[in-house]
Amino acid sequence: MSTSRAATPSSPPATPTGGNGSTPGGGGPRRFGSSGSLGPVGLVLAGGVSVQFGGALAVTLMPRAGALGVVTLRLLAAALILLLVCRPRLRGHSRTDWGTAIVFGITMGTMNGLFYEAVARIPLGPAVTLEVLGPLTLSVLASRRAINAVWAGLALLGVFLLGGGGFSDLDAVGVAFALGAGAMWAAYIVFSARTGRRFPQADGLALAVAVAALLCLPVGIAESGGRLLDPTTIALGSAVAILSSVLPYTLELLALRRLPASTFAVLMSLEPAIAATAGFMILDQTLSLTQAAAITLVIAASMGAVRTQAGRGSVG
Repeated sequence: MSTSRAATPSSPPATPTGGNGSTPGGGGPRRFGSSGSLGPVGLVLAGGVSVQFGGALAVTLMPRAGALGVVTLRLLAAALILLLVCRPRLRGHSRTDWGTAIVFGITMGTMNGLFYEAVARIPLGPAVTLEVLGPLTLSVLASRRAINAVWAGLALLGVFLLGGGGFSDLDAVGVAFALGAGAMWAAYIVFSARTGRRFPQADGLALAVAVAALLCLPVGIAESGGRLLDPTTIALGSAVAILSSVLPYTLELLALRRLPASTFAVLMSLEPAIAATAGFMILDQTLSLTQAAAITLVIAASMGAVRTQAGRGSVG
């Protein structure tokens, strides 16, 4: 997935991308008028629902194939689909172009692997909330405005509440994996933007997903072995790929043609709440009132950081 993609404040200029999974690769027109915005807003929200429910489906698949096995199946299926649809050109790219795409793919594969290891240990909602701290931190550091101290404080308070003052209710290893996924998500945003500038349309994304799949294949085989060849497992892994990567990417690409990037990023900030809902509906994962309040604080901090960065961009 990541299911990878929750709130996605990005490096300047604002370049929204998907973390938990959906994986927009940058590029394309961004800004149109506000009229008719309900359509693209609906597309973004539908993409978020697809990503997080795909993540919930991935968790149900983990007993059959393991966390790294599920990552491998998801990335392989997504790579095959994107390579067939995009048919990226392999010639005519510089060494720097290829280096950027390869680093983007490595970042993507690592982010997804860490996130899936996290959701194998802690509930989906808290995992996405912790992961969001990566792009949120990137946005705060990029803006360098005093108001960002407020957003950082809200996020830290949310994390403190989420951990019950010491993460006694959450698996510590799972928390570490989620935070690691967040750090890789921040790097993912940077290299997504760079790849989008160097490759036309979604060519760079398709190539990067292929790199990520090849990166994860050895560890997936080592963990799951022949279980990856089970027809039911393959079918479910393909469904995760469609829900967590292919479908959200398509919906978001369509939305970004008519929706300002700042609005897109604010909508993406809602994904911890969507993830918590998916965890409740699919996995029977309930949250305490304190955890729900913590997720709300992190969402508010993420939205505030996005708005601050968008305001800075409009002035500059």
